[in-house]
Amino acid sequence: MNYKDLADLIFPEAKPIEYYEEKYPERDLPEGAKVVRFAPSPTGFVHIGGLYQSIINNTIARQTGGVFILRIEDTDQKRLIENGVIQIVNSLKDFNINFDEGMINDNESKGDYGPYKQSDRKEIYQAYAKYLIEQGRAYPCFATPEELEQMRAKQEAAKIRTGYYGVWAKYRNLSVDDAIEKIKNGEPYIVRFRSMGNEEKKIKHHDVIKGNIDFPENDQDIVIIKADGLPTYHFAHAVDDHLMRVNLVIRADEWVSSVPLHIELFKSLGFKPPKYAHTASIMKDDNGKKRKISKRKDPEAAVSYYHEEGIPSDAVYEYLLNIANSNFESWRRGNPDKDINEFKFELNKMSVSGAIFDMVKLLDVSKNVISKYSKESIYDETLSWAKRYDEDFAKLLEDNKEFSLKVFGIERGGNKPRKDIAKWSDVKESIEYMYDNLFMDKDIDYVYAKIDDKSEIKNILSLYIEKYFDINDDKQTWFDKIKDLAEETGYAREVKEYKKDPDNWKGHVGDISTVIRVALTGRQNTPDMYEIMQVLGEASVIERIKRAIEK
Repeated sequence: MNYKDLADLIFPEAKPIEYYEEKYPERDLPEGAKVVRFAPSPTGFVHIGGLYQSIINNTIARQTGGVFILRIEDTDQKRLIENGVIQIVNSLKDFNINFDEGMINDNESKGDYGPYKQSDRKEIYQAYAKYLIEQGRAYPCFATPEELEQMRAKQEAAKIRTGYYGVWAKYRNLSVDDAIEKIKNGEPYIVRFRSMGNEEKKIKHHDVIKGNIDFPENDQDIVIIKADGLPTYHFAHAVDDHLMRVNLVIRADEWVSSVPLHIELFKSLGFKPPKYAHTASIMKDDNGKKRKISKRKDPEAAVSYYHEEGIPSDAVYEYLLNIANSNFESWRRGNPDKDINEFKFELNKMSVSGAIFDMVKLLDVSKNVISKYSKESIYDETLSWAKRYDEDFAKLLEDNKEFSLKVFGIERGGNKPRKDIAKWSDVKESIEYMYDNLFMDKDIDYVYAKIDDKSEIKNILSLYIEKYFDINDDKQTWFDKIKDLAEETGYAREVKEYKKDPDNWKGHVGDISTVIRVALTGRQNTPDMYEIMQVLGEASVIERIKRAIEK
């Protein structure tokens, strides 16, 4: 008996690998095009790290005229969750990440290099496992869980590396005849890779991000086909990346130690290994100590968090590009209005130590992004968020659409648009004072800042509506009248005038403006007061100021 007889016994139905090599030919792409993939497991929510990887892959594929694949790695059947694939697809679609090929829901896909779900590729893996057995590079292993546990215990007691390698690989040198006999006797087995590596020797590898790295050669005889006939991750990814013609693998740096194994697998199969780019993990500052952002500890680890908070997808996308490439921030500063796709992303400019995830910085990015939205976009996005998370607010917006559009139009456009909204969940609190039914029902605590004498405040407000207020005034006329009011009540017309000689005045025109602003809105800081008054209208302005006078 020989290796071919053993391979035929284990995988009698497997096709020759030439069939798949012909079925999935080299891609006809421009020179330099990168074929990349995001390959998550449908075992829970999409992690911010997965979104980060997807954005990098998506950017590289678009910039090089390449292909971006969504491949689902579901060979660990015990950990799968219901509707796991569609959750991944929808989560990434929410962030404007669209794949060229791959799964589009739990059961359907697009592209000519599928199936794109590993559990549907069983016959392919078996064909390549059969090929390795025929070459003497894989073998059936009959080790029981008890034998493996005893082996591990001995290794730990001897304080040596654990694993199935060298003299510890009990069934590695079992004769073909003995292996066939055991299989025919019904003894359970799995299929292992027969490594030819020597841990004492080194391999040199160039990582696209990390640069040159030396590794010990792989000498582990890893499992490649499990008892259920499905492959392990290591074997499946080698077969998939080869047949899908992936030429650049961008993945988290937790996989960097697997490089020697993966390169040996590729070469034993006769494949050209892809280039690898290992990205540093996204880190969190935890009381001065850096740690990986955690599913268990950090709500922002789940991409669903950003939808719940109402942080726009394009703001999250932009922020993640910002921490991915060190030169993005300066590019954005110099090109505030350019499409993000015009940024030239470079893998070699990625941090090798891991960027700190900074929520304050993300919200600053978000404010900048939202400041460029039209009033219609802000209305639509806020309403969409409110329908999911705040029904009362959604009803307020729908019942007052035209008025709400005017509210969102305050200080929109122009060279210095307002930047006071960071997320849709903040909008209600930031604009509710504009709605008379909410404002008038509220018990407002009027705090007028510098001017706190009640009779003085009453006099300023009374004079304003009796003598100076006219809703039809243009902005300059309106502000000139505020200055006239300031002068009449003993305040400087200009701030610089007050600063020059403070003993001459009670205060300045800004203090007068603040009194009117607080009376109108209940707040000391708001967008442009003139625009607010134009949106509120004459009746509302007068009613609000009279209410403040009464208070």
